[in-house]
Amino acid sequence: MSKPSHQELEHALEMAKSMRERDEDPHFIAKSLLNCHYQSTYLEQVLHAAEHYLNSGLGEREHTRLVQAINKARSVDEYSAKSSHDELGLS
Repeated sequence: MSKPSHQELEHALEMAKSMRERDEDPHFIAKSLLNCHYQSTYLEQVLHAAEHYLNSGLGEREHTRLVQAINKARSVDEYSAKSSHDELGLS
């Protein structure tokens, strides 16, 4: 399956927001799309931090930023799912 263009994604997100505002989401498709998009922004930060960490020669500062990005992505997931995970340490 191909990735939607930026315009297609923006349109889909606007339609999903509109569906949620009108409470016209009987199969939770709009809710799912909005949640996936919200979480994907944090997962993209994890990917960026991981790439930077690997390309930096595994530096301590980059490792800390990677762990922080992972913990943030987990906290966003926990908040939206109303559950919890153990945080990663900085070791």
